Amino acid sequence: MDRTRDFLRGRRRSELTAEEMAVLEAAISEVVVVPPRRIIAHRADRLHNSTLLIDGFICRYMDARDGYRQLVSYQVPGDFVDLHGYPTRHIDHDIATLTESRIALVPHERLDAIMATMPHLARLLWFSTLLDAALHREWIFRIGRLDAAGRVAHFLCETNLRMAAVGRAVGGRFALPLTQQDMGEACGLTSVHVNRTLRRLREDGVVEISRGHAHVMDFPRLARIGEFDPDYLYLEDGPWHGG
Repeated sequence: MDRTRDFLRGRRRSELTAEEMAVLEAAISEVVVVPPRRIIAHRADRLHNSTLLIDGFICRYMDARDGYRQLVSYQVPGDFVDLHGYPTRHIDHDIATLTESRIALVPHERLDAIMATMPHLARLLWFSTLLDAALHREWIFRIGRLDAAGRVAHFLCETNLRMAAVGRAVGGRFALPLTQQDMGEACGLTSVHVNRTLRRLREDGVVEISRGHAHVMDFPRLARIGEFDPDYLYLEDGPWHGG
């Protein structure tokens, strides 16, 4: 079950039976390693597979007419990157790797079989897409209502807990392979504004970003700055609660 080990980890993983886990694992047709900064799918592409991220980091984004892009999601291991493309068949955004990424491809005809024969597993896959929707709503709130420090703090709190839930953050330390431009595109800020904000947070002893890694030194304070409430992540009780 190595390829699906992080799917719904920290959330409703305990609801998956051994049979369901075996079926999900068997639904994978192949595993592909994709280089960093490589587009996986373009807007309006017709999809025939859904992509489960095993290792690495992926983003979904939209380009503006002026050439600037807006990140609309940040995907961590265990995420189904484009499961929503199963019912819609097309996507309305681009998908690209941020780092070298190992992805598992699940053909849509195999999802058809799961939907027809395994209603409980189908509901858990649906739950996965609802998590996506919850993240999108929170991102709208973050960009629409918070100041620069709040946006960056909220993003870092969210990423810390998501990484901790899949066993990839310990003591507030986790990989964060984003440039300041990437983070600006996720938070609706310029790279210069991100730089100033991160410097202030570091000087205040809240968080430090260095060489592709983050260290959250004061999670409660970071959460206050970002008006962060983790309820929308639907995490089960565990060591990741509280950062």
